[in-house]
Amino acid sequence: MSLLEKLPFGKRSQADDDAAAATAAPAKTSSGKGRPTPKRKDAQARNLHPIVPADRKAAKREARAKQDEAWERQRIAMQTGDERYLPPRDKGPIKRYIRDYIDARYSLGELFMPLTLVLLIVFVAFSSRQTLLSFYFMLAIYLFLFVSIADAVICWRLLRRRLYAKFGREKVQEQGHIFWYIFSRCFNLRRWRQPAPQVARRQYPE
Repeated sequence: MSLLEKLPFGKRSQADDDAAAATAAPAKTSSGKGRPTPKRKDAQARNLHPIVPADRKAAKREARAKQDEAWERQRIAMQTGDERYLPPRDKGPIKRYIRDYIDARYSLGELFMPLTLVLLIVFVAFSSRQTLLSFYFMLAIYLFLFVSIADAVICWRLLRRRLYAKFGREKVQEQGHIFWYIFSRCFNLRRWRQPAPQVARRQYPE
């Protein structure tokens, strides 16, 4: 037996070793998380949300309801002139000024469609009887078309001058080609115009 084994502090008993091991084990457990560390792909999977809704029919009904509500707001705005819900083509003070100016004047173009319909009926009724009279009817239709186009061009030039004076050339040019916007409204019947007229005849905007 060695000298160290003879000394009282040189040899550790089996009981002392078991007590030390029992003390170290709880300390190691308490310092950890108490549960296994999750894998990265499992953690990412928990953070992902499904793109496709669980109830597709309910989601489809909700989208349809929102779309119908938006269409209804736009339909009402086309009648009342509410700028918040008008389509982009008709939004803005410049477009509002254009509509008010055209709606305040009498345009020959708004009479073109009904007058053309009447002349065509007369043309069909007399085409088989008098060729010369039918020619005059067709000539009248073309002449009225050219005069209506000339009236729309005059309206465009006068209105463009007013817009430049009120809003500035740059802002007006940012709207794009306003000629077709003016032209199409001049050739439409007043009661069929959209957005609906908000001013009376000869009630020109300032």
